[in-house]
Amino acid sequence: MSANSFDARSTLQVGDESYEIFRLDKVEGSARLPYSLKVLLENLLRTEDGANITADHIRALGNWDSQAQPSQEIQFTPARVIMQDFTGVPCVVDLATMREAVKELGGDPAKVNPLSPAELVIDHSVIADKFGTKDAFGQNVELEYGRNKERYQFLRWGQTAFDDFKVVPPGTGIVHQVNIEHLARTVMVRGGQAYPDTLVGTDSHTTMVNGLGVLGWGVGGIEAEAAMLGQPVSMLIPRVVGFKLTGELPAGTTATDLVLTITEMLRKHGVVGKFVEFYGEGVAATSLANRATIGNMSPEFGSTAAIFPIDGETLKYLKLTGRSEQQVALVEAYAKEQGLWLDPAAEPDFSEKLELDLATVVPSIAGPKRPQDRIVLAEAATQFERDVLNYVSTADEAGEESFPASDSPAAADGVPTNPVTVTAPDGSTYEIDHGAVTVAAITSCTNTSNPYVMVAAALVAKKAVEKGLTRKPWVKTTLAPGSKVVTDYFDKAGLTPYLDKVGFNLVGYGCTTCIGNSGPLPEEVSKAVNDHDLAVTSVLSGNRNFEGRINPDVKMNYLASPPLVVAYAIAGSMKVDIAKDALGTDTDGNPVYLKDIWPSEAEVNDVVANAIGEDMFNKSYSDVFAGDAQWQALSIPTGNTFEWDAESTYVRKPPYFEGMTMETTPVTDIAGARVLAKLGDSVTTDHISPAGAIKADTPAGQYLTEHGVERRDFNSYGSRRGNHEVMIRGTFANIRLRNQIAPGTEGGFTRDFTKDGAPVSFIYDASQNYQAAGIPLVILGGKEYGSGSSRDWAAKGTALLGVKAVITESYERIHRSNLIGMGVLPLQFPAGQSADSLGLTGEETFSIAGITELNEGTTPSTVKVTTDTGVEFDAVVRIDTPGEADYYRNGGIMQYVLRSLIRK
Repeated sequence: MSANSFDARSTLQVGDESYEIFRLDKVEGSARLPYSLKVLLENLLRTEDGANITADHIRALGNWDSQAQPSQEIQFTPARVIMQDFTGVPCVVDLATMREAVKELGGDPAKVNPLSPAELVIDHSVIADKFGTKDAFGQNVELEYGRNKERYQFLRWGQTAFDDFKVVPPGTGIVHQVNIEHLARTVMVRGGQAYPDTLVGTDSHTTMVNGLGVLGWGVGGIEAEAAMLGQPVSMLIPRVVGFKLTGELPAGTTATDLVLTITEMLRKHGVVGKFVEFYGEGVAATSLANRATIGNMSPEFGSTAAIFPIDGETLKYLKLTGRSEQQVALVEAYAKEQGLWLDPAAEPDFSEKLELDLATVVPSIAGPKRPQDRIVLAEAATQFERDVLNYVSTADEAGEESFPASDSPAAADGVPTNPVTVTAPDGSTYEIDHGAVTVAAITSCTNTSNPYVMVAAALVAKKAVEKGLTRKPWVKTTLAPGSKVVTDYFDKAGLTPYLDKVGFNLVGYGCTTCIGNSGPLPEEVSKAVNDHDLAVTSVLSGNRNFEGRINPDVKMNYLASPPLVVAYAIAGSMKVDIAKDALGTDTDGNPVYLKDIWPSEAEVNDVVANAIGEDMFNKSYSDVFAGDAQWQALSIPTGNTFEWDAESTYVRKPPYFEGMTMETTPVTDIAGARVLAKLGDSVTTDHISPAGAIKADTPAGQYLTEHGVERRDFNSYGSRRGNHEVMIRGTFANIRLRNQIAPGTEGGFTRDFTKDGAPVSFIYDASQNYQAAGIPLVILGGKEYGSGSSRDWAAKGTALLGVKAVITESYERIHRSNLIGMGVLPLQFPAGQSADSLGLTGEETFSIAGITELNEGTTPSTVKVTTDTGVEFDAVVRIDTPGEADYYRNGGIMQYVLRSLIRK
């Protein structure tokens, strides 16, 4: 129950239903706030508890100074949590482990459930191995189940065992498209209360739902688990950038062109850590599908969220996608009552402002390696000619160009060329060169959720087929929609056969090319590319095109709208200026240009209007959690605790609750600690957390080998996040990490002071020796420790390696909070001091005194750090809120919640 200090509790009547609400107009200053901060203000009013969330926090938000730098920390309690399978598995593993701990402590394991609704969509595991055939989808699903059976059995058990936890099975859709089409509420109803739908998600593109007026963003697994268990997420009241839209998009442009323009503008402006909020008359002219496309790209321009207020367009979309009449009526009534309804003429108080006239947007792509590197389509071919020089040549010391390719390249008009003849399996031959488009993928939540660009792509395919055109034989073409609704409306409009004829057969419903699940290139193409060091390209309708991400054979990657993806598949090369050059010739030998197969806006709108209806969404989502026969046939335990498979290398029971009792163990000071790593500035969670491929000669690779896993089946750290044994062996093992205790090394190395001479050792191996000897560990760091993506395993791995405290110059806020959530003490050097200025080498032993003050219910501002070499200093304790102090006293957030559940 809210403390209700502002007498904000009230009632809203909508039809025959009555809802409890918390009125924003009871807080002075609320009317001038941007939409996003009004949502946060309601959150504080409703969850005010007098301790972690106080009347002072609410006043601070009402008195928000738009020009001040963020400094006020608040506790945000999301209404729900959304996850994808890679990042969601560890969350479910932890819930399952909590159930066993409750049982061992004499409690009822069935009490352990998400306290806020949690939904997981399995969408990151399908790989486009098969393509270009009518049975590609079925074959890829078979391969997916074969690779991921252990994980899927575990998630299927979770679906049956936990209340308020739902799983959308494989082969259904992409998490963010399923979210906007079905899961999002816009206004939440729970326990008789109505309040804004908010969420955190374990995927950075959670922000897609911002297009529906839902405030949410991507977080790491620990914050997601905290939110699932009803705990608030710490955050600073952010700066809010107002982005004014005016005018309308011109004919011939798409949502992709718009979002690439906005990405370029915002990345240039600088919006990292800020909210972006769209306002102005142009918002009303922006379709919901386009709003979602813009919201989706928030991580690419760096903002925390990129949100649109609620208006008539929101209601129209909710109705189209099958939300009930009562829900749509509630959204309208609530938004208007609370001042959350869009007023196109209003200009809230913003920290910074930008403006875009939609009429100035032109057809664009982005690449070859970053989403913000926008290229006007008419200049794409000439820009490619300049960019390709970075991929096929290097300058030697004399300033002359030398080429690493196995064949000496020629140059035509200054453009490197290295034509290679390829023989296809059927005996036919063709020629590929630098710039060849080897992957053309209609993929990603960003665009496959947008019916306008998807229909445009299908119409380009139709017109191309009617002219006698198809894809070039070296292009791997894939269609991976974000939901089954897409293929339904393609079928209803009669467009599927044309996509198939151009090679864009369905390969799966899930994240494929955009996250590197593009699958292998045809063997003969891959061999030609690698043997002759060709700089080939991909064109995808995705949101990320970083080097090495899309396909290991492809050096240059371009983001483009779905219709342009089809056009480039037909052209076959980035050297073709598709704005003016012919894409090919028709059956009569006449040249065919892009303008000849590009659909008009009226054609696209006509198909969308006639082929997409509410019934389609109702059918697709009527039983969305049931899954197909293969999903339902998975064998799973029937109990409310999971039967762990001792042989599994994917899902294992972690040791977080071993030896735990109902009473908290008093906090103790730290004595005789050794330094596991001494690190410099800007060490990110990417340096700390395991990611990417698993190498055979590392502790993680050795573990898998010892457990009978063949090297070809190692898979990635991401796929094995449910196995703590693999993950702790990969913590602090990034190949670019430099541990100053072991100079001259890069990667997961340290010195092991349990052995004579303190030899260089793997960090994991040294950690095991320290823990066996009962020696606690500390990490020394520099400025901005833990910046980057908020990754759960950066904190979990740190704790499981035996680290009791981290001492740095400064922290990234989320990682600091995550460390506390895992029972690790975050400390800071005194202002102006550092490990180096204090003369610390990392070879010392450390003692930390004064921590025990926490046992008395207070948090010390500093603790005394001493070393055996005589260095002494007062470290600042970075436990910043009463809630964080509770977590630390309990040994971590999961232990805190577990004890709270048993006591209820």
